[in-house]
Amino acid sequence: MRPTDHLRALATEDWHAATNHAFCSELAEGTLPLDKMRWYLAQDYQFIDGFVRLLASAIAHAPTLADSVPAAQFLAVITGPENTYFLRSFDALDMDGAAQNPDPAPATRDFQALMAEAAASGQYELMLAVLVVAEWTYLSWATPVHPPRADLPFYFAEWITLHAGEGFESVVEYLRSQLDKLWPTLSPYAQKEVETLFLRAVALERAFFDAAYDA
Repeated sequence: MRPTDHLRALATEDWHAATNHAFCSELAEGTLPLDKMRWYLAQDYQFIDGFVRLLASAIAHAPTLADSVPAAQFLAVITGPENTYFLRSFDALDMDGAAQNPDPAPATRDFQALMAEAAASGQYELMLAVLVVAEWTYLSWATPVHPPRADLPFYFAEWITLHAGEGFESVVEYLRSQLDKLWPTLSPYAQKEVETLFLRAVALERAFFDAAYDA
């Protein structure tokens, strides 16, 4: 079993809840109420700054240049196509400045804090633990509904295509492989730290979808 499969198995209940969430199912079907999507996008957009800092920290701590290149390429996607997706969606959903910049919800604050903790740790394996969860959970829910239905508005359809397909699969495989490769070199204590952070990240992904659906 790959180490990342071991980590996912530890988080089975929260993983299944996050990757089979009603929020994701209704988004893919085009039946998600738009107020829920507005809440979700405004809150999720607040993650970009912290995510960019976490990914940049991982790039800086990668063992070799070859290990860092795929992450650097992914960073360009986050700050390019994904960022503009949010801006176009805000406009299409008639979200003014106040709607785009609400106070962070508790689930948002908690995940922001987790990313900041991983980035500040100086430990590549902890950065990877959070990054793997953040991207692998999205690949897991988006892949079964990819390609999206042709009649979906772009703010639903593109959120699926951003998180599925060959390109995104390669990102997730890269992140998993980096953690898989590092795992055998870690002490039992360090492995336990990774397990703890991985479990926290999965629980927070579930909590964020719950909060969005209940919004």
